[in-house]
Order: sequence, then C-alpha cells, then structure tokens
Amino acid sequence: MQGRIPGPYPPDLTVFETMRAEADRSIRLWPLHLARLRRGCAAVGFSLDETAVAQALASLPRGRPLRARLAIDAAGAVALTQAPLPPSPPVWRVVISDERLRSDDPWLGIKSSQRAVYDRARARLKPGADEALLLNERGELCEGTITSLFVAERGLLLTPPLSSGLLPGVLRESLLAAGRAREAVLSPADLAGREVFCGNALRGLIPAQLG
Repeated sequence: MQGRIPGPYPPDLTVFETMRAEADRSIRLWPLHLARLRRGCAAVGFSLDETAVAQALASLPRGRPLRARLAIDAAGAVALTQAPLPPSPPVWRVVISDERLRSDDPWLGIKSSQRAVYDRARARLKPGADEALLLNERGELCEGTITSLFVAERGLLLTPPLSSGLLPGVLRESLLAAGRAREAVLSPADLAGREVFCGNALRGLIPAQLG
C-alpha cells in the first residue's frame, strides 16, 4: 500500500492518469485507473473531487478511440485533455537505458508529474527506438518509460515485482488479477530468446524486440 510521500512538493505537481477512451466514451479499465488515482492523490495529500472527474469524462466526444489524460493539482482542480490515438507499430524496438531507478523511491508508486528520470530516458532514445527499459540499482529490470514490461514463459507473462521499483501499471494489475501474469525478478539476460511485450492501458500489449 502506497503511504504518504514526504514533502515539500513541487508547486506544479500533478497526479494523473493516461487512459484509453473508447468510441462510446467508456474508459478502458476505469475502476483500476480510479483506484490508482485515489492512491496517488492520498499519497501527496491532494483532494479528489470524483464528481468533477465524472463530469469531465462525460464531456469526451464519442465516435472514435482517444487518448485521454486526467490530471489533479494541489488545489484539487481537474484537467482533462484528449488527443487522437494513432495506431501502434506492430512491434516496438526497445533498448536498455543508462538511466537507473532507485527501488526505494516512493515516487515510483504513483503516476505523477515527477517523471524526470523517464523524460531523460525518452529524450535519449535514438531514431527507430520506441521504448527504453530501465533498471534499478541492483541491475533488475523495472519498466519502460511509458509501459510495463512482460516476458512470456510457459503460457504466462512474467512482470517485475513492485519491490524492484516501478509504477503499478493498470494493465499490469489487470493481467495479474486475471492470472495471466505473475511477478518475477528479471534481468536483461532474461529477455534473450523469449517473447517480450511492453504494455499499458492505452495500447494493451505490444510485442517488443530488444535492439
């Protein structure tokens, strides 16, 4: 369970969710998004006006899938932005980043604007690379900059445990709850010769190749 993160906090801090809004305006995996949003707001002492959240989501247009981003600031204000959702490449090319996560960093447990390490890793992606995988101080695989990591083994998907230091992804949580995935400490060597996937609630599971 995510506890309160010690302050002080940046004045422009936000807690947010990036979600897939379907053509009928429903949000894929919404109960899990809402639960994580509640945890994130509680961790930094933000109030969450769920009525305002519902009203914002009801304003989304119908007709095509969208990328929706819902953000809460220190005043409890709700901001919703949307953008078209372009198709994903059939396979993502992923690389191992030189950036390192710290497994005991409490900010990894919530989805917030405190994303400097992820932003640095994405900024250093070379042309043709779609995602960067980050390791912790022990050399364990953690996650991508915008995705959770999964490795196929014997009909299941292995995904790094929260103790390695990573965001509890919504897609990750849904696959664990459904028995389609289990936690396992992973190293870069574990990617060799196996099916690898990156995934998030926005795009689902995406086949990935290291290179």
